[in-house]
Amino acid sequence: MKILTLNFLTCARKACKPQATSFPLHPADSTLEIQESDLNIIFLQNILPRLDWPALISITTELGLPGLQAEPPEAEDLVVKEGGAKAEGEGMEVTEKSEESEKEASQLGKDLHRLLIETTIQEGKLMCACCGHEYAIKEGIANFLLPSHLV
Repeated sequence: MKILTLNFLTCARKACKPQATSFPLHPADSTLEIQESDLNIIFLQNILPRLDWPALISITTELGLPGLQAEPPEAEDLVVKEGGAKAEGEGMEVTEKSEESEKEASQLGKDLHRLLIETTIQEGKLMCACCGHEYAIKEGIANFLLPSHLV
């Protein structure tokens, strides 16, 4: 289960849904693993506004991962700033799509990719702060099926 996924999960119990403490689910007894993947800076820039930054800070702190800055970065902070003007000439027009594909990730972009996409929880559990229910994680997959008495 990727760290990014934790930023979108809440307790499955109906009684917990309206409670603010049902999000985020808190990782416990977790075994982390790094699974290398290709850097996709455009994806990171698009997902950044959808992240609940305070929840992400809480999750990384609980997992003992390096601290994040208090304020969420801007999408522009994830790429290296290009210096100087580009030469203009015949046949040198660059489309918007090719410009985006040529973006080089800054160190912050690389670090966020490592944290959100490559860092996974292989074993452990997720706990709801509202009801205390624990969801087991085995082989990187969380079990969100509730026993009949909790549905």
